[in-house]
Amino acid sequence: MLRFEVGTDDLLRSRFALSPAFELCTVLHILSGDLPHRPLAARWAARLRPAFQQLCAETDLAGVLALQSASGGAGFIAPPPAAGLTQTWADDLAAIRATPLDAARAEIADCRGAKPSVSPAVAEVLASPDVVQRIAGALDRAWHALLAPDWPRLRAICERDVVHRAGRLGRHGWAAALAGLHPRLRWHDGGIEVLGRSRTRVVPLAGEGLLLVPSVFTHPQTAAHVDDAWPKAIIYPARGTADLWGSAEPEVPDALADLLGRSRARLLSALTEPAGTTQLARSLGMAPGAVGDHLAVLRRAGLLNRARDGRTVLYYRTPVAQALLGATQGR
Repeated sequence: MLRFEVGTDDLLRSRFALSPAFELCTVLHILSGDLPHRPLAARWAARLRPAFQQLCAETDLAGVLALQSASGGAGFIAPPPAAGLTQTWADDLAAIRATPLDAARAEIADCRGAKPSVSPAVAEVLASPDVVQRIAGALDRAWHALLAPDWPRLRAICERDVVHRAGRLGRHGWAAALAGLHPRLRWHDGGIEVLGRSRTRVVPLAGEGLLLVPSVFTHPQTAAHVDDAWPKAIIYPARGTADLWGSAEPEVPDALADLLGRSRARLLSALTEPAGTTQLARSLGMAPGAVGDHLAVLRRAGLLNRARDGRTVLYYRTPVAQALLGATQGR
């Protein structure tokens, strides 16, 4: 069991963040075959694997893979998200490129100790004087080939998760916010516990708080950062990931589309949970302005209500909308 000891200052300083670099490194690790307990859905694997194989042939990606392990690997290839919920791949890439060579070499030496058997070509990459820039270049190619086209939708899933968790935290406290993050996470005796580990370790947060990072690729596991350059952090499966591996979006009944128009019917069907304009636009691939206009019409028609959660305005279905959806879906 891993236990984070939480003080009053930690409760105030704990926060949510997004990490594009962690998502990229996780999907690379899965595609390499080293994480069999985290399989991709068949249609995602079929789409990403050819691009992954091409990247391995054309870039220094094998050097990146040599720096990954089941326990985490080199920290500089997935730097901590300094910008919190606004973190972008450009932020991550800049941080990777700015890694001092001596710091990178120390982490590479640790990884080589854990995985001593690498090809001569990979050993040459890891020993090169421009290893940081070569690793950064391979990661940037991988980002644009594998995740960039889907990132608006992946980001929207993580943002909706954060809105949900932050709302529960504000209304009901930490025990409720942690409930449902993962079956192995719990609030117990004034601390946060990660169950299922072979030995017990107690980690004081020491007033620095805990970073909570939703992920679409870590399912069905969690990850924790305790010793490396990251702040103390828990990375957990984001709500809505099951929808990602299933259909692209909720099915829109033809009768509902005929009645409301397909765009408004898509929005109403997608609001299985409260969401904001930007999140809906990203997840559905629609312009934010158009989404805002459609939401206003649906609200005037009595099909949506709205409520403010911090800086975000959330829209949610009214009972009339629920009844309408049920009728058009034959329920």
